[in-house]
Amino acid sequence: MDYNRCGKSGLLLPQISLGLWHNFGSVDSFENAEGIAKAAFDKGITHFDLANNYGPDPGSAEITFGKILRKNFHGNLRDEIVVSTKAGYTMWKGPYGDWGSRKYLLSSLNQSLKRMNLEYVDVFYSHRYDPETPLEETMMALDYAVRSGKAMYAGISNYNPEQTRDAVDILKQLGTPCLIHQVKYSMFERNPEIGLLNILEEKGVGCIAFSPLAQGLLTDKYIKGIPKNSRASNPNGHLKTEEVSEEKILKIIQLTLIAQKRNQSLAQMALAWLLKDNRITSVLIGASSIAQLNYNIDSLQNLTFSKDELDEIDTILQ
Repeated sequence: MDYNRCGKSGLLLPQISLGLWHNFGSVDSFENAEGIAKAAFDKGITHFDLANNYGPDPGSAEITFGKILRKNFHGNLRDEIVVSTKAGYTMWKGPYGDWGSRKYLLSSLNQSLKRMNLEYVDVFYSHRYDPETPLEETMMALDYAVRSGKAMYAGISNYNPEQTRDAVDILKQLGTPCLIHQVKYSMFERNPEIGLLNILEEKGVGCIAFSPLAQGLLTDKYIKGIPKNSRASNPNGHLKTEEVSEEKILKIIQLTLIAQKRNQSLAQMALAWLLKDNRITSVLIGASSIAQLNYNIDSLQNLTFSKDELDEIDTILQ
């Protein structure tokens, strides 16, 4: 595992980080979650990414991770890992449990720290832009989180290019630079290439990509249709049936052929394709097992693409 500098900061992040969006909730096996986290650390993954509402139930991923920390990362080992969490999506009912107000963000951070039994998180994110709250208020909340010692760094997520530029400028004026932007980015989701990545590079802000496998589309899982127990077959899942179109499946088949020539699976190539860009600090993966975790980490064995490969991939994706 190599470690990349996060923008122009002093913080290094692993090429691959572990996201706890799935498989760490109250409905999941604690023993499995613990095994995945320990195996990830042993493989050099030092960054664990959460949000207040990860579960299900909301908050339970943080509770699970807190238990894992107490059992396995006590003492100086806490100083060997980076823990991030976020607030911005619905967490509790009522007027103060959503969006980007100072009250919600700081209340949520306090709750997250209690759930994980931590004195601080390394990165605290505004999880999404709030069109009804002044951006200055949201950024001042992040600034306070850092100045109070409850977070080491501030980050933003799901902000468009214009919102990102404004947020970064405000944080700089406040004296708490924006460390990182967490954005949805994959072969099937290339919007970050339309301005955002250039702004992050210009401003010296790191970028971490989430959903790099497009919720499982960039695997061999859907080549023959939608299998049972897949995310697309779950009516409550984030991957909708209509997204698994014939056009997408054709692209998946063509991309798989390129991956095979590289001695990679499509999933491994999709992760490597993101990491080829030096503006990408890290890529967030999920894992339901240690075997799947190791399988994705193996993408690091081949991160080099020829011009012909990149041109062929672009042609398919167009």
